[in-house]
Order: sequence, then structure tokens, then C-alpha cells
Amino acid sequence: MSGKLQGRTALVTGAAQGIGKAIATRLASEGATVVVSDMNGPGAEAVAAGLGNGAFAGEADVSDPAAVAALFKTIEEKTGGIDILVNNASIVPFVAWDDVDLEHWRKIIDVNLTGTFIVTRAATDQMRAKKKPGRVISIASNTFFAGTPNMAAYVAAKGGVIGFTRALATELGQYGITANAVTPGLIESDGVKASPHNGAFEFVEMLQAVKGKGQPEHIADVVSFLASDDARWMTGQTVNVDAGMVRY
Repeated sequence: MSGKLQGRTALVTGAAQGIGKAIATRLASEGATVVVSDMNGPGAEAVAAGLGNGAFAGEADVSDPAAVAALFKTIEEKTGGIDILVNNASIVPFVAWDDVDLEHWRKIIDVNLTGTFIVTRAATDQMRAKKKPGRVISIASNTFFAGTPNMAAYVAAKGGVIGFTRALATELGQYGITANAVTPGLIESDGVKASPHNGAFEFVEMLQAVKGKGQPEHIADVVSFLASDDARWMTGQTVNVDAGMVRY
């Protein structure tokens, strides 16, 4: 353990599996006390149990303000307040444009974009109330750059996360709070392997500069950097992590 996050509290949403679990594991290995949040309460409990450093789970729907408020009350009671927020919770759909109706659109926006706002609102209010510098790291997607098909609402939501990150950096820099986004490419996570996206790896790999399948740990590596003091002079940025599939 390097200990570069020792003494800090990190909340990772959507952390019962996949990218979120890898991020939670990495931040804990760096010394952070990690709050593992997910709608899947038992899954979050299982991840937290394996982390050490006082990690604990919090079952919450990020699109539910009451659930998020309760989660942050618990965080304050147990740790004194948050230092690092990783907005990872997301729904990743595979829906053709002709099948996108208003109900689907609202569900994706509510979780992937509005949920990011709700959690970030609570986190940054807590940081400022305690006069603590902090880190906000939001997981967006390289589909925003690629305009990936069968994901219209998702692409729109993740584009909103990128825009929100830029505005947040401007608003909160004066408090020592940085805000950055990470845009993964196709990642071989549990969710992807169980979805139609699993069939896209061969095509995506042809477009990558570095060959191979993206792994959750590749994203966790970058999040760990952004959460640390090494990234203290970096805010409002979008870091693309997709083996060079998209170059801009």
C-alpha cells in the first residue's frame, strides 16, 4: 500500500461490480476509507467486506435525493465527511433509436446525469461545510466522442456529465475542489459481458492503437491518479482511456 490516500474518505457509486468495484479496490489499496455505494445492497456489502481500512457499504439509488441524503448523513457520522467522490453509477443500455421512447430517455437521464448532479451536490456541500479540499471524478464514456449507435440517451447523458464537469470545475476551484471526468472505452466488465456490447470487442480492437480488451483496472488506475495530490493542478478535464480508439 502506497498510502497516498491515507486518511481520506472516498465514495464510489455503482461499486458492487465492474469498474466501480475495481475503483473501490484501488482507492482502498492506496489507504482511503472507501464507501461502497450501490442499489445492490448485498453486492456492495460483499465488496466493502473485502477492502479493509474501515470500508463500509451504503445502499442507495443515486437518482433518489432522500436516499442520497441519508447516505451522506451516514458518511459524516462515520468518517467526518467526504474527500473524494467517484460518480460511477450508470445504466448502460442497448436500444435502437426507433425504440427510444420518453420513458427510456427519462430513466437513463435520471440515473446517468441527474444522479450525478444529486450525489455531487451532496458531496461538494459536505466538503465545503467542513472546509475540506476535495476531488470529484465522474465516469463518462468515449461514446460521447464516437456517437455510438443504440445508445442515444446514454450518449446524451454522458455528454452532459462532461459539460457538468467543466462547469463544476469553474464553480468550485476557489474551494480547492477539483472536478475531472474519465471516458472509458469498451471495458470487459461483468455488465458488458452480459450484454449485447460483448460482441463489439473485435470491432473496437481494430480501432485501438493498443490492442487488447479494456479491463476495469485500467480505469481504476487513472481514477487513482485523479484522486491523489499528483493531480492537484488539474481540473475541468476529460481524460480518455480507451487504448487510443478515439484520438482528439
